Amino acid sequence: MKIFYAIQATGNGHISRASQLYPYLLKYGKVDFFLSGSNATLDMNFPVTYRSKGCSLYYSKCGGLDYWNITKNIRPKQIYDDASTLPLDKYDIVINDFDAITSLACKMQKVPSVQFGHQASFISQKTPRPIKKSIVGEMVLKHYASAPHNIGLHFENYDSFIKPPIIKDAIVAASPRDLEHVTVYLPSFDKECIEKAFRKLKKIKFHWFLAGTVFKHTIDNITYYPVDQLQFNQSLIECHGIITGGGFETPAEALFLGKKVLSIPIRNHYEQECNAAALKKMGVPVIYKIDQNFDQIIMNWLNSDTMYPKIEANNIPETLDYLFNNYTR
Repeated sequence: MKIFYAIQATGNGHISRASQLYPYLLKYGKVDFFLSGSNATLDMNFPVTYRSKGCSLYYSKCGGLDYWNITKNIRPKQIYDDASTLPLDKYDIVINDFDAITSLACKMQKVPSVQFGHQASFISQKTPRPIKKSIVGEMVLKHYASAPHNIGLHFENYDSFIKPPIIKDAIVAASPRDLEHVTVYLPSFDKECIEKAFRKLKKIKFHWFLAGTVFKHTIDNITYYPVDQLQFNQSLIECHGIITGGGFETPAEALFLGKKVLSIPIRNHYEQECNAAALKKMGVPVIYKIDQNFDQIIMNWLNSDTMYPKIEANNIPETLDYLFNNYTR
């Protein structure tokens, strides 16, 4: 069987999911990956057959989306050309993890596809949303990478086609322990936006995974790490809690391990606002901006007795059997 798997590389979560799925997918046939976008920083353990600049995200310095840079870097003609040249008709199945180019290519070439991933869960109105919905945000979630078939992933099974998160084997097999440090992964924040708050908390050790860091090094109570999967897994398994954005994969893995989570969704990022709404329903604390009281917020979070739900991991063989048994051409 020939499998086409499209990945929207606007973040590391899509890459991480594909890396976990790759060995399982090989049991069904040969997999050709298409990578669209340029925000991912993780190493990939799978071969990329096709690439496109696609649409990439750009951030302001302190936790927001930079829509001006996002818009000016979109190349409609290039997107159209890339979509028209993808040879989708030679594949037995097209799996799309939220990539607009593949969605367009399937429509142009009249090839069916399956949207598989977190964003597919938002096809359902039962999936949590913030109190104030965004019309534009809803349109993006439902139409950006639309497909005739959907298999969603989320923290809970909000609808019949929504499955549990894909959790990495290294996390599933881990024996978590608490070495009392706080893991930090906030890719939309520059160093100067939050470093001062961490330094105020001298008795707390932070493991900060920060883009641009070349090698692991420690200054006072902060150990800076490059964005590296193996080192991040170990830090997460052994942390007391994690401060992260409003993404999906990282909070899911932390909750699976029974860790404390403090979520700071990217401003004006509707999907992350939706994730934050889901996390809040589960009792996870969420803050929407960082100010001069951030150090106190961290202390209050660490000292709280909040009980965190422990979520289940996806049964990958079962999910893939369902996918291939139902949607192969």
